[in-house]
Amino acid sequence: MKKIVLLLMSVGLLVACQTGHIYDEEETTYTQFVNPFIGSGGHGHVFVGANVPFGFVQLGPSQVTQGWDWCSGYHYSDSVLVGFTHLHLSGTGCADLGDIAFLPLANKEQRTDKFSHMHEIAEPGYYSVHTEEADVQVELTATTRTGFHRYFYPDANPQLLLVNLQYGTGDGDVVLGSSLHQQGDRSIAGYRFSKGWAVNQRVYFAAEFNKPIKSLEQDGDNFSVLSFESGSEPLMVKVGISAVSEENARLNLQTENPGWDFDEICLKANDKWEQQLRKIQIETGDEVARTIFYTSLYHTMIAPSVFNDVNGDYRGSDDKVYEKADFTNYTTFSLWDTYRAAHPLATLIHPEKQRDFAQTFLKICEQQGRLPVWHLMANETDCMVGNPALPVLSDIVLKGFDVDGQAALDAMKQTAMVDSRSIGLIKKYGYIPWEKEPTNETVAKAMEYALADDALARVAKKLGDDEGYEYFYKRGQSYRKYFDPATGFVRAVDVNGKFREPFDPIKVIHRADDYTEGNAWQYTWLVPHDVKGLVSLFDSEEAFVTKLDSLFVVEGDLGEEASPDISGLIGQYAHGNEPSHHTIYLYNYVGQPWKAAMRLREVMTTLYKADPDGLCGNEDVGQMSAWYILSSLGLYQVEPAGGRYVFGSPLFNAADVQMGDKTLHIIAHNNSADNMFIQSVRWNGMPYDKSYIDFADLKQGGTLEFEMGAYPSETFGVAPESRP
Repeated sequence: MKKIVLLLMSVGLLVACQTGHIYDEEETTYTQFVNPFIGSGGHGHVFVGANVPFGFVQLGPSQVTQGWDWCSGYHYSDSVLVGFTHLHLSGTGCADLGDIAFLPLANKEQRTDKFSHMHEIAEPGYYSVHTEEADVQVELTATTRTGFHRYFYPDANPQLLLVNLQYGTGDGDVVLGSSLHQQGDRSIAGYRFSKGWAVNQRVYFAAEFNKPIKSLEQDGDNFSVLSFESGSEPLMVKVGISAVSEENARLNLQTENPGWDFDEICLKANDKWEQQLRKIQIETGDEVARTIFYTSLYHTMIAPSVFNDVNGDYRGSDDKVYEKADFTNYTTFSLWDTYRAAHPLATLIHPEKQRDFAQTFLKICEQQGRLPVWHLMANETDCMVGNPALPVLSDIVLKGFDVDGQAALDAMKQTAMVDSRSIGLIKKYGYIPWEKEPTNETVAKAMEYALADDALARVAKKLGDDEGYEYFYKRGQSYRKYFDPATGFVRAVDVNGKFREPFDPIKVIHRADDYTEGNAWQYTWLVPHDVKGLVSLFDSEEAFVTKLDSLFVVEGDLGEEASPDISGLIGQYAHGNEPSHHTIYLYNYVGQPWKAAMRLREVMTTLYKADPDGLCGNEDVGQMSAWYILSSLGLYQVEPAGGRYVFGSPLFNAADVQMGDKTLHIIAHNNSADNMFIQSVRWNGMPYDKSYIDFADLKQGGTLEFEMGAYPSETFGVAPESRP
């Protein structure tokens, strides 16, 4: 049974739609464990506001951008509102979106307002805040493609509303064109075209009000003030959003939110979150860890975002409109981050989305000539290095999801054989000589290309393309060119094969060094596709372990010009940035999984917190959270493609993971803060002697049991045949 919790605020009105099940012995709600403010302070950059899972619309508060930590448009340290905007990013390292801002006003000259966290509520599908100058109680909820606002003004005050088409998140946002016009006495429509991180961003909107517009006054091209009758009845506005047209924005609105029942839409949004969060049910007595877990799961489902209208229409990467698509098109692909854990997690709990992700990739390739790198609002930002769509698409193919394997292979080959983004140098030299690449970051680029090429090679092998397999497998081995046996680090190499001098494995010059948001200590381990090959480059397995041990204890000054992304440091291990995310699990590959267990527990319990500054780095569109989810379950996919999940140290006593129509039961017997070491494993009741398990087994469902203990096992995961 559900209930709406009514909050009586100082204005004496109904102001909140909070949902929750009345507790009984049969059912528990999971939305109650989500705290959307986690990661909204510090450098987390997460979205705060109302949305539904994977929704196009993220409706929430936006503030004046004051630098890098306002990438989502909101930072917990701030108290000034520009308005409530319909599109946001979550956890990115670059700012954009923040389109179509609405702000209730006290007077027609007002352009911003203030608020206090004391009068702010955020939960899945709902956001509420009380503005100070206008003295208005604001409530927001959303559907996939629409936003719903409810404003309670003081009875005697005029109900004034600002529509701001000037504002966009980020200092580089430029309005290329905008329009707002009234349609009848209760609706407006228009568009905002802008150039920011996405250089050709088109957003159309159609809005309807629950009462007639008394007047509409425009202040320049981008500001309009609407006035409505005063009184105790709240002002409500529904806004449809589209990247295609005003007509489609209106169609989205009429289809998804035809009525005026705010509480009903709020409940439906909450229910959508509830159904998704219930895909993983954990058993734990640690309420803080439970909150961190379900908030993390919530954060993994803010994006990728649906990017077509209710009729299937979407704007393609070539700026053309494609009508009535037979798949769900998506946007906001932070692939350099998410190929590592967010997408492998999605293959477990969102199998129904894999075909649509793959189709989106293939259509992008058709439209722009290559697979996406970092795709946003039909724009290729080319942010970050490598070919990160290749491991994601390869993983989908290798795991047997419904996708045209040959079409995927062709798209990957096409992408891997362009001459841009340093690939021409790889084709010519077999690696990237640092003096031939004016933008540098050559080591990071080459390491990322190597693992992507290896992912491609695996698909070629699966489909019987022997020539393609041999060629791209060889390119996947190019990481070896960068390894310097004298120092034990990967280093930049010139056209003559000599290592670049001078060399400092710690100091970093952001965007002008040999590495991307990292140093040699962090990038030396970026060979997740061939860990045994990496180990073989050291004098011995013992030398590899000694070097890996050192990673977590070596101290040093990164330098004044280091990227702020290099955060969450344990020695030189940087959990706040993605290249390090697989590194702890490398201990399993050398038969020492107990060392991984200690470091994993350290990261999970010290670098994730249940407060606004709860993330040690950018959320990066779900990657930071996905790492926590998988690791706390005791599983992590190290190899970028193929589905080998390495065991770590399960944080919870038990978990049920719903994978389509199958369920994975995970049980950690004798688990506790002290008992962090796996002693033995059983799979479906039978002894299991490996320190990893394949996706092919997991997808069938079953029971995975860990026996935990306070001391490292002398046998678990030690023997060479037990290692991944």
